[in-house]
Amino acid sequence: MAASVTHSSLRSRFLRGAALVAIATMVAGCAGKSNLTTGSIPKLSKPVGEMNATELRGAADTIGRAYEKNPKDRAVGMNYANVLRMNGRNDQALAVMQQVAINNPNDRTVLAAYGKAQAAAGQLEQALNTILRAQTPDRPDWRLKSAEGAILDQLGRAGDARERYREALDINPNESSILSNLGMSYLLARDLKTAETYLRNAAAQPGADSSVRQNLALAIGLQGRFQEAETIARQELTAEQAEANVTYLRSMLTQQNSWKKLAADDSGNTN
Repeated sequence: MAASVTHSSLRSRFLRGAALVAIATMVAGCAGKSNLTTGSIPKLSKPVGEMNATELRGAADTIGRAYEKNPKDRAVGMNYANVLRMNGRNDQALAVMQQVAINNPNDRTVLAAYGKAQAAAGQLEQALNTILRAQTPDRPDWRLKSAEGAILDQLGRAGDARERYREALDINPNESSILSNLGMSYLLARDLKTAETYLRNAAAQPGADSSVRQNLALAIGLQGRFQEAETIARQELTAEQAEANVTYLRSMLTQQNSWKKLAADDSGNTN
């Protein structure tokens, strides 16, 4: 019985961690920079995606002060929620985005970002409803389709999730973030070879960002090709970011034997 509990706990932790990686990508761009008014946002020393932990905390303080002065500023609120989430303060990010959504109830970009915040805080059903509210059937948004898929994956509805990803690809073929989410869907189902195929395709696209390659590194590493995985994980990052990613990757891969055992234990229970 104790071993069964351990396996269940490990599987739950791994799948939750992998799902959060997918969430990090799922609505990237839904709060697209081109749609934000930047004039009232404090200038930062560098893009938040390039900041280390200390710099991110400073950015949260800086944008937080601007938000306190004008909590109804849509752009400041969305950026504040984003940097809070990057600091791991998901509950605070959700509270901020809730207020932004109340002030902008019909704004698709705001609703998409609100859904992202809900998903990051673990409110999956609510996030799904918010994303569906943001979508318009006559002009479907591929970002929202992909976001819906990522949430469905976390809800254990892999078939529905992959249908949404393919609908998103019909709208925007070869989009790296959609292909990455589709690959992560197969990773969550423990089909690592299929996951690698989609993630390699995603990483080969011109618009692929670092998070796509980190997902690819995870899929490769889980198949035992550790050196190749570390090489990919270190690409395009600062030394500090690379070491943090590789440390995380190694911590995941130290569970390789447990992963294989879990896959064998669950061989009759695939998604």
